[in-house]
Amino acid sequence: MYAQAIERVEGATRGDEVKVLDPRGNFLGRGFYSSGSAIPVRLLVRDETTPIDTAFFRSRLERAVAARAQLGLGIGDETTGYRLVHAEGDQLPGLIVDRFGDVLAVQFLTFGMKEREAMVLEALGQVLQPRAIVDRTPSGSAKAEHFVPASGVVRGSVDVNRFEFSERGLRWSIPLEIGQKTGFYFDQRELRGRIEVLAGTPSADAKPKRVLDAYSYVGAFGLAAARAGAEVTSVDESALAIEIGAENARANGLIDRMRFERADARRVMQDAHGAYDLTIVDPPRLAPTRSAREQALVMYSKLAELGCRATKPGGLLVLCSCSAAVDLFALTRALATGAVRANVSALVVERAFQGADHPVPAAFGEGLYLKALVARIEPR
Repeated sequence: MYAQAIERVEGATRGDEVKVLDPRGNFLGRGFYSSGSAIPVRLLVRDETTPIDTAFFRSRLERAVAARAQLGLGIGDETTGYRLVHAEGDQLPGLIVDRFGDVLAVQFLTFGMKEREAMVLEALGQVLQPRAIVDRTPSGSAKAEHFVPASGVVRGSVDVNRFEFSERGLRWSIPLEIGQKTGFYFDQRELRGRIEVLAGTPSADAKPKRVLDAYSYVGAFGLAAARAGAEVTSVDESALAIEIGAENARANGLIDRMRFERADARRVMQDAHGAYDLTIVDPPRLAPTRSAREQALVMYSKLAELGCRATKPGGLLVLCSCSAAVDLFALTRALATGAVRANVSALVVERAFQGADHPVPAAFGEGLYLKALVARIEPR
């Protein structure tokens, strides 16, 4: 519930469980109160009697596990890394849980959820029996909610230095010191599968397709393309991300098809001069808030222009945004603007969103934060 929708607060302090009433005094639900937040109350239950205790968290976790099983996740060893709890999408606002094989990574995003940390960890232990649980709460989120995040293993006696898991049969080993999200972008799994298909289709000259993975992070798109037989260049400004990407390419027997380069992705695209059959542009979040939206759209249009210039006529450009403030229409408009500047036509052939393990409540449209456009680039 957004701050502007709240008329008054009576007797609540930060982290308290509170009741929410409409202007007529009708009961709406219960949740945790976050004073000073743009969303002071995130509802967990719609009744007045259900205790919010360890049993409650266990029940919600069991439901989340069952939902992933319905999607084919958590069954077998083809994919052992995925989003297990997606906050509002699993009716546990303020909590993120990612599964990395037999290790879990958690993020506590509200003070109220952090205050119930012991209950959450106990419930996770009961439902999943993980080897360890690692706290990966972002420092920015903790600061905004006025608490100090834990660091490292918060449940389990083992020393965890790396997350070991598989995705669609590719094996991954990610050290904990890597910073983004919980350590891996599970939300792009379905698009990575699609990239593998696109990278494996024959090129016009029957040679392996050339693929540019700009803002590659640890090279997950690139590994998917390389497994399809493409020749891949993965570019990122982080030396650590490039090193980890090369390690994982080597472990999966794909290093001979891949080149990892620490560089500015914008410069690499600028200098490519239409060299690539498939260009993937997946930058970090450019609009963390709505106030940053307009400037972000300028940046997206510039990245679209550079991506168009890097792509061969008849090739494909994939442009992604993980900013909730930038909707699909705005991203498409940025692509159109960039294509005009590059003097090409961009024909959108596919659209993609976050994976099914990142569910979005129908009443919370802002939860659809990830979107991607696949466009064929043609001369004007």
